[in-house]
Amino acid sequence: MHKARVCPRTQRGLKAARDQLESRSGELQNEPDEEGSGASCPDVSRSLLKRTATQTCSILEVYVQKRLILNSANTMVGCTWFPIAPLASCQNLLHRCAMEEQMEEETLTAQHTGGHHPVREGEVFNTQYQALRKLGCGTFATVWLCEDMRRKKQVAVKVLRSREGFAEAAKDEVALLRCVNSMKKKDGAGENIVCLLDDFRMIGENGFHMCLVFEALGPSLRCLMGNYTAQGLPLSFVKRSLQQVLAGLRFLHERCRIIHTDIKPENILLYGRDRSLQRILPGTHDCDQGTDSRLKGPGNALGNRLEESDLMSIEVKIADLGSACWTYKPFSKEIQTQPYRALEVLLGLDYGTPADIWSTGCLAFEMATGERLFDPQPGKYFSRDDDHVARIIELLGRIPPQIAYSWNKSTKFFSRPGALLRISRLSPRSLHTILSDRHRWTRHEVSPFTSFLLASLHYEPQRRATAAQCLQHAWLSAP
Repeated sequence: MHKARVCPRTQRGLKAARDQLESRSGELQNEPDEEGSGASCPDVSRSLLKRTATQTCSILEVYVQKRLILNSANTMVGCTWFPIAPLASCQNLLHRCAMEEQMEEETLTAQHTGGHHPVREGEVFNTQYQALRKLGCGTFATVWLCEDMRRKKQVAVKVLRSREGFAEAAKDEVALLRCVNSMKKKDGAGENIVCLLDDFRMIGENGFHMCLVFEALGPSLRCLMGNYTAQGLPLSFVKRSLQQVLAGLRFLHERCRIIHTDIKPENILLYGRDRSLQRILPGTHDCDQGTDSRLKGPGNALGNRLEESDLMSIEVKIADLGSACWTYKPFSKEIQTQPYRALEVLLGLDYGTPADIWSTGCLAFEMATGERLFDPQPGKYFSRDDDHVARIIELLGRIPPQIAYSWNKSTKFFSRPGALLRISRLSPRSLHTILSDRHRWTRHEVSPFTSFLLASLHYEPQRRATAAQCLQHAWLSAP
């Protein structure tokens, strides 16, 4: 049984309570009973009160010795200043103690059931995968670099939390990934999507956990971007990486009928076919855990930029289909990480594959400039979503009334067609101005990139460029 530690303040309170009860019990024992003297007690006789006081002291002592339940203010719950009361109150106290014991046990159970599996280095999963070190930890799962002892190679094992909802989500993810694998074999394509190698269930101290085994890749694109925050990644690398991301999305959208729903730098993983890149990529997973969002460049120093030849040898793959869904069967209305969230998702419209293209446009701007296209923040009188919609309007122009009023959450944002409810002062800006003034791009660089971005950020999802159309854009193919 769990034991709570007794803080000094609580010990003093317990002693004072016990002393008060004992003192009052002594006073009662020294007083004569007044039964039959004309004095009446509305509930019980004086002798019963004496016994009650003694019993209350005993109950308090046993309860204190057995367990303490502390509330968030570090004060004792249940063992407060008990007045001398009839025997019924003692029964209430016992009932309260039992209830608090049950609440404590349920709290402790909740902390463990549905939690992460406490993996230890050297632990073997499914008699095949030996844990080497943690690659990352999130709300839903932990990811471990493991040695596949049968195939003699390293893999990444994603261990999901044991709660039932996570298990159901894992089954959906496995179904999506198996579809991807099947279409890869059929088409000989899809090499820019992470590959599921195996899946299994295991039991741990917190319950059953679904485990997914993936090919071991490098760190995320976010880590690489950490080296280039001042002015963005080299455009040659940006274009090459976007071609691979868009090729992956084209495969997911057209062949697999899957919407990824969470395109962002953290879900784009780096890898290298050239063995020489092993000096750059291994050991860099730590940046995905927040220790340092940079890679090692020349001289093995964090933050140094990579040689262009090394940079252009790096390839990318789309990872984490944990939030993905079928084009014909969305799993959730709330999708995408906020800065990359499409307008139709913000405003409650049924979404589709164009939502991924919007996120890709935001990703392209961030890779090329080092700053987010939209970075909404809540204010005193408006929400983060309010600010997000306002920033979109500032950059892309007024939302046409027929579009703004046709969406499910239009009344949440607009007081009348096109007018925001909680934000009245907007500061219009343009992509051209941001790129030329703030980032010092030349006119020759600005125009084609702006054209590419605007095609992926069209207000109407049906008119937004598809992944295939983005791949054919002149900006991507230009040297």
